[in-house]
Amino acid sequence: MCDGYDPAKCTTVSEMLARLGDKWTVLVIMMLDDGPQRFSDLKRMVVGVSQRMLTLTLRALERDGIVERTVYPTVPPRVEYALTDLGRSFSVPVKALGGWVFANHDNIQTARVRFDNRLPDSSAKIGKAA
Repeated sequence: MCDGYDPAKCTTVSEMLARLGDKWTVLVIMMLDDGPQRFSDLKRMVVGVSQRMLTLTLRALERDGIVERTVYPTVPPRVEYALTDLGRSFSVPVKALGGWVFANHDNIQTARVRFDNRLPDSSAKIGKAA
């Protein structure tokens, strides 16, 4: 059991761990750690994210108090996303997780190839389309 365990908070803990496990959340938070970003800049920096998924990710992070959205009264309106204080504290474990993956990328890929090569039927390979 962890410090501060409270069964009444388990739902929120589960939701935030699920958020942490979402690949777009990790990448968005890592990009916002350098400072506020416009939507189009985030879309360019987070390779592979669709406009819809980026929108959903940013809305979920805003709802959780991790990200704040600021609309500037210009023509056209300029919108920026930034980490809140809560978001900056959440970015610590997120960056650690993301950094671990980047640091171990080659080892992970090697392990996957080794595992996949052990399987007799290529359609049974995990994470691969049949």
